[in-house]
Order: sequence, then C-alpha cells, then structure tokens
Amino acid sequence: MTLKKKPVTGMKDILPQEMAVRDYVIGLIKETYRNFGFSSMETPCVEHIENLNSKQGGENEKLIFKILKRGEKLKLEEAKEEADLVDSGLRYDLTVPLCRYYSNNASQLPSPFKALQMGNVWRADRPQRGRFRQFMQCDIDILGEPTNLAEIELILATTTLLGKLDFHNFTIRINDRRILKAMAAYSGFPEEAYDTVFIILDKMDKIGLDGVAQELEKEGFAKEAVEKYLELFRVITPDAAGVRLVKEKLSGYLDPAYADGLTTIMDSVDASRDADFRIAFDPTLVRGMSYYTGPIFEISMDEYGGSVGGGGRYDEMIGKFTGQDVPACGFSIGFERIVMLLLERNYQIPGISRKKAYLLDKNLSPEAMERVIGRAMEERKDGCTVNLSVMKKNKKFQKEQLEAEGYTEIEEIFADRL
Repeated sequence: MTLKKKPVTGMKDILPQEMAVRDYVIGLIKETYRNFGFSSMETPCVEHIENLNSKQGGENEKLIFKILKRGEKLKLEEAKEEADLVDSGLRYDLTVPLCRYYSNNASQLPSPFKALQMGNVWRADRPQRGRFRQFMQCDIDILGEPTNLAEIELILATTTLLGKLDFHNFTIRINDRRILKAMAAYSGFPEEAYDTVFIILDKMDKIGLDGVAQELEKEGFAKEAVEKYLELFRVITPDAAGVRLVKEKLSGYLDPAYADGLTTIMDSVDASRDADFRIAFDPTLVRGMSYYTGPIFEISMDEYGGSVGGGGRYDEMIGKFTGQDVPACGFSIGFERIVMLLLERNYQIPGISRKKAYLLDKNLSPEAMERVIGRAMEERKDGCTVNLSVMKKNKKFQKEQLEAEGYTEIEEIFADRL
C-alpha cells in the first residue's frame, strides 16, 4: 500500500517562510499582551466530552472530533449509544477549557485573573480560505472583573497588537446580547423564539434587511413584529448616539445601565486607542456562542472581507463547573487569518538579523572546515544567522534558494583558495 504524502483534509503543512512569520507573530502577541498584564497558561488539547457537549459552544458542538475510549474500556460489541464509545474529544475552542482550568485552579490564581492562552483547536468544518480543521487560536480573558474595565482592556490590548502588525482602518463592531433580547421583546417576538430570530438576524450582512424580513415571515412570525423589529435597524446609527437611541426606544425592556455600559466602553476605547481603527455599534452583531451574556465584539477587516477575531462577556459559564458564577470576558484573534493576510502582502519581519551563507567545497580539508565553522560560530555570537552547506553542482539554483530565504550574503569557500 502506497502511503499518502498529502496532509489530512483540512490540515496543512507549514513551510519555513510561513513558520518564520508565525513565530514572529506569536512572539509579538506574548510581548504585547504581557505589557497589558496577561499571564500565559495552557490547557490540554483533549477535553471531557461532557464539557464539550454542554450546550455552550453553539454550532461548534456539531463539529467535535470525538475520541474513542481506550483499552478495555472500549467494547465495540456491547455499545448501544455514543456514550458507550466516546469519553473525550479535541477542544473546538479555548474558552471551555479555560473555564474548567479556572474552576480547578482558582485558589492558586490571582483575582482578577488575566489569562493568555495560545494553542491548536480542531473543528470538523468545511475547509475554505483562512479556515482549517486544525488551527491556532489566541485568546486573552479576564476572569473575576465585573466592570466594563475588562472589555476596555481586552479591546485596547487586541487593537494595539494589530497596530504593531501594521493593520489599519479595521473596525471593532460591538453590541450587547441583552440589547439583542430587548429589541426582540420590544418588537413582540416570543422569548422561546429568540434563538431563531438571532440566527436569521446574523445573516443581515449577506441577505440584507429585505432578506431578513422574508426569512422571519417564512418562519411564521407576525408581519407587524417583523416590521417593528426591522425599523429599529433602519434608524439606529453605528455610534454612541445609536446606543443612546436604543436606550430611549427600549425603555421598559432594557436596563439603562446596559446601554450606558456600552457607551462607556466605546468612549473609553475611542479616547485611549493606540492604533488606526474605529469602534462602531452594530445592533445586528450576534456571535454564535450561546454562552455570551453581555457585551460582544468582532474585528471586521475589509482586507479579509469578514471577521478576524471576536469575543464577549460570559459571566455564567464558570458557574456551570462550580455552581457559583464568576464574571468573565474574553477576546480571540483569528491567528490563522492574520498570518494569511500578512503572507499575502509579503510581510517583512522587522529587525530581522543579518543572514549569511557559506557554500563549502566538498573537498575542503578537516582543518579548513574547522576554521570556517569557527568563523561562523563567532558571527553567530554577534547575532548573525549563519547557514553552512556543501556546494552543489547546480550552484546557481542553490544560491537562488538561499536568496529566497533571505540570505543577503553568500560566500563560496574553495579548498584551494582558503
């Protein structure tokens, strides 16, 4: 049987050029977030299947890579249902594992706990541009902080990072799940139908207001409710004034403190930002995860044509583990999409060290070889990247490859000229 040389569908091999960019971005992420007070931590890539199937992950729970029981615990002939075969799975995000981690280790952690977690996650999704079945996620979370300072710090840290990577003119879209629910209640939709309404609303950027109206009516909702609902989106502006209008119109349906909190976040971020972006109120923003309880946000980038990150507040999730709710808020950047955009623009890593290559004659004596290696070791001490390789027959092609890798100095060492 011939072995397969291509990766499994939805996975990819990473070549050196991309790996160099990834390593640089990872280093910059850690440095930037460390400056905001976040501490690195890590969780296993395998989680209990009960945690992954806890109805917290929305559509992602349909995309879990499940792991069979091992050894004597796996009894295929006796299995009657999935639980007889499966007891764990690969994590589909980093938030569920973080909540388990915090629940298990809270006594050893500061409060609030500012966590930075980076690692691969897996989803049995349909692969497409910027989306794979195995991909790196990068999350920052603040656990134990009930005020809007958490949202402000998360947004400022993330936008500062993007600014350092030379991204400009992107938009932080922000909303609040409680505003979403208040708008639906004000319009006359029954509470048990909110999830259906929000799933349709989430398509607004693809199908527009008229498309949303048609789908809502197709679901059997009253035309009056649909019209009242869509009229809100026609009059609300994408700024703090829009939030104030929501507060006014939804009086009796929305606690004014929720709208005031959103205004505080927007105004504080706008006044303190250190990057070229805008923050905009977007009442159509839904976010797919059912665990969000308050403000939610996404990064929209015209360069990508979609979202390259998102997050929000999930105050009730840790309580699923401990029985006691803990304020929690997080922001995740789309690491793979960010790297893809950098590669597409031929991003040059700043401050990269001098790169020098020695091409050695294959007939070089051991003594001469030692002298060249000694010279290379001294240059490496000074921070220079030095590559030693034996000269090939097709020397021109060998040099072209080295130049493509960024080697600006290439020196040939011949046995009779040293």
